[in-house]
Amino acid sequence: MTHAIDASRRQALKLLAGAPLLPLAGSFAGSALFARRAGAAAQLAGARFLSMPAPELGNPAAMATTTVASGLELNFADGTKQSFKLTYTPFFVSGTKVPDGKGGEIIAGGYYDIDGKPILDASSGAATKPQFFSDCPDGMSLIQLEGAKVEGVKGNPVFAVVQFEYTSEDAAGEDMYGKLPSPIAVLTLDQDPKSGALSLVKYHNVNTTPVHGLWITCGASLSPWNTHLSSEEYEPDATKIDKNEEFQAFSQNLYGDPKKANPYHYNHLPEVTVNADGTGSIKKHYCMGRISHELVQVMPDERTVLMGDDASNGGLFVFVADKPRDLSAGSLYVAKWNQKSEENGGSADLTWIHLGHATSGEIEALADKLKAADIVEAKSEDPNDAGFTKIPLSGKDNWVKFVPGQEKAAAFLETHRYAAFKGGSMGFTKMEGTTVNTKDKVAYSAISAVKKEMTNGSGDVKIKGPASGIVYALNLTGGQKDTDGTAIDSEWMPVHMAPVPDLIGEDLKEADALGNLAHADKIANPDNLKFSEKLRTLFIGEDSGMHVNNFLWAYNVDTKELSRLLSTPSGAESTGLHAVDEVNGFTYIMSNFQHVGDWELKKDDSGKVTGGLHVKVYETLDPLIKANYGDAAGKLGGGVGYLAGTPTTA
Repeated sequence: MTHAIDASRRQALKLLAGAPLLPLAGSFAGSALFARRAGAAAQLAGARFLSMPAPELGNPAAMATTTVASGLELNFADGTKQSFKLTYTPFFVSGTKVPDGKGGEIIAGGYYDIDGKPILDASSGAATKPQFFSDCPDGMSLIQLEGAKVEGVKGNPVFAVVQFEYTSEDAAGEDMYGKLPSPIAVLTLDQDPKSGALSLVKYHNVNTTPVHGLWITCGASLSPWNTHLSSEEYEPDATKIDKNEEFQAFSQNLYGDPKKANPYHYNHLPEVTVNADGTGSIKKHYCMGRISHELVQVMPDERTVLMGDDASNGGLFVFVADKPRDLSAGSLYVAKWNQKSEENGGSADLTWIHLGHATSGEIEALADKLKAADIVEAKSEDPNDAGFTKIPLSGKDNWVKFVPGQEKAAAFLETHRYAAFKGGSMGFTKMEGTTVNTKDKVAYSAISAVKKEMTNGSGDVKIKGPASGIVYALNLTGGQKDTDGTAIDSEWMPVHMAPVPDLIGEDLKEADALGNLAHADKIANPDNLKFSEKLRTLFIGEDSGMHVNNFLWAYNVDTKELSRLLSTPSGAESTGLHAVDEVNGFTYIMSNFQHVGDWELKKDDSGKVTGGLHVKVYETLDPLIKANYGDAAGKLGGGVGYLAGTPTTA
């Protein structure tokens, strides 16, 4: 039975460390997805997720909360079976107080400046200004460390790293996207050795001062060496930085100075290392391309990194590190899309252009001293000068001329422009999550929305596909050479790219009875992707402006069955996806949601709602969403938690 938690009850519960502050679907809260079974004969032979229906307006409580009505069936090699009813178990809602591990409390998702001081919301009008907090928790990793010991943990200490993308608005309702430095935290979790249940014991805010703060962190992944690989997306254009009011606000909030932040310090790859005491440290790798990093995937060689690029006129990039488990030096490549077909998302063979080799240290040093004019001259209108090259950039034409001798700076600090200049296929839109199926040597990449840059051929790609997006499969192999004929030192390079036939969205010509603009029983706007080798399952989280509720899906790559596992509160995006095959014998699916109640509406001059995706549900669901997730001041928070399983048969 679902239930709402009003603001007064939330305040009463705020002292309970790890108390479930989200409404739950189902009566059981606090187990792993399933536990490892002892004995060779009882090894897992197959898994099937049982789909749930999409919630409907006849049950508004289900639409206004995290709803789970799905199941899981496991088949074991000894012929036995086990079934589970799935539930959602929360750690916290951002904006609530959580334990800091020192006997005090800290605001979950709270913002801090470069000196570690809380950033306060002066727009609130309150005598005591509240600390800004994010309503947008995003990428998350679950981490197990040998020898970990944290005070207050009674069972097994387990850690999660959670990053926060942005906050939607201030107390006065002003848009705050990109204006605050993204926080990132290490959670110490107490794992029950019997059930696998996880509870929050400590929240540690990671000091990001050594990396100049963080800019719009989004998706994330766990490295093979047990670190959290973060992201920074939508790089501010350094050639127009003086006109970027958003970046100036970011700089003001971070440094107390609107001019101090350097755009070349952002949109690199941050890496968080968790310590055995539940603290963490962070560094940035400046040699992996300055792009709209969304979610990267390190291949089993522990050197090759496939990178999503959430941009208009984005590219498919690969970084090959010089050494395993060390991303501080290597070579950067961009794909050339050699199209073979255009229907249903098209297909292409991929070749690779080498953009350069660098160390993180040398690119950071260049970022410290160079301005955009030292690297490139860029124009948004045709200069009628043969010295300039026309390229596509952010959905528009751009003309560029690079400064001789600054090729390395161009490759790693002006990566989008330089990749297009070198002939890379910069025709992708919103290329977001990436993951790998090691057994089949296939990577998966989500195109969250097929936009005009993918259909007009501006960056080599010219396909037909739905606005509701596509998941592509990329075949991986070795023995490849770049376009200059030089061998690529990797056995995990993508060589062919085509949609997974069952994972193509379906746009609707007219909205359905609920208001959905894409088929409710198919994926729409896929974002987070994670693959479980044990379950042979690709998990897909949505960031959809076409589904009234966003969903978390499971797709079995062998049986081709697509199952809906979870529905986020209406208006919220499914984020933080992390499929964890085993932690002390237990399996988990981590799942967050962000910007709950972010209504997409059309209004007339009087403010009356006249249309939009949520027009049919807004009046009913808005008060329920505010009751479920609003604090005493009415500001909404985002949820951080995981899918749990209640055994129903053994």
